[in-house]
Amino acid sequence: MNTADMTAKMAAGNGFIAALDQSGGSTPKALAGYGISEDAWSDEAGMFDLIHAMRERIITSPVFTGDKVIGAILFERTMDGTAGGKPVPAALIEKGIVPFIKIDKGLEDEVNGVQLMKPMPELDALLTKSKALGVYGTKERSVINSANAEGIAAVVKQQFEVGQQVLSHGMMPMIEPEVNIKSETRAACDEILLGEILKNLDALPEGQQVMLKLSLPVVPGKFDALTSHPKVLRVVALSGGYKRPEACVELAKNKGIIASFSRALLEDLRAQMSDDEFNASLGAAIDEIYKGSTVKTA
Repeated sequence: MNTADMTAKMAAGNGFIAALDQSGGSTPKALAGYGISEDAWSDEAGMFDLIHAMRERIITSPVFTGDKVIGAILFERTMDGTAGGKPVPAALIEKGIVPFIKIDKGLEDEVNGVQLMKPMPELDALLTKSKALGVYGTKERSVINSANAEGIAAVVKQQFEVGQQVLSHGMMPMIEPEVNIKSETRAACDEILLGEILKNLDALPEGQQVMLKLSLPVVPGKFDALTSHPKVLRVVALSGGYKRPEACVELAKNKGIIASFSRALLEDLRAQMSDDEFNASLGAAIDEIYKGSTVKTA
């Protein structure tokens, strides 16, 4: 797949995006969920070797293909590694899966009800390296905890500024201003966020597009204006802490939105499974998320 092929697949492909990008502090939790306790490694390098082995097992599984998984988001160390003896981005592309790279370096402390992204002084170098490896786009996450208009405006402004930097490298930014699904003002957050995203989309130069990764809205169909917007290539949804069955039910209520799930994809996988058990479990998860992404109830 060349860049045009990847854009076409992102625009109209049937399927979903697998988020394989847990990093830093979330890695021990991801490994614990996979059945590997913290006494299995003695240093950070050992921990990342174990999470990479998990991801390699997923990527090389015969059920993990571009027929239903149209994209995958990678942590930088995963991108730099190999799967089946090939560089990970190349291994994904060979399967018809479009590779993305997580570029944010974590979150600032909460101010005005939101957590902005930490500075990314080495972003240009990361983008150059990623593009050279065949990576199509990026993902960058902020968090919205309460319906503070000033805070939400700041999150969206920062996201689009980083998006412009990504676009300048000829890559596709996946903008992720996550609304905390436990927020007591979640519906109001959705409303303010929608207005700020539309404002920033309208300011994009003609011919530019971004992708959006959003929490599933309280009111189904709330983001219809985004799924049909000419400057939005695709809207994808994070699971946000929902278990997979609930996440897929909520996803199916929103036409035009596909999944970009992490925990909801991986929650039933265990290191101790045989290959047949592993592939069967992963295949069942893929089928369920694919259905929620492509068969809509609204």
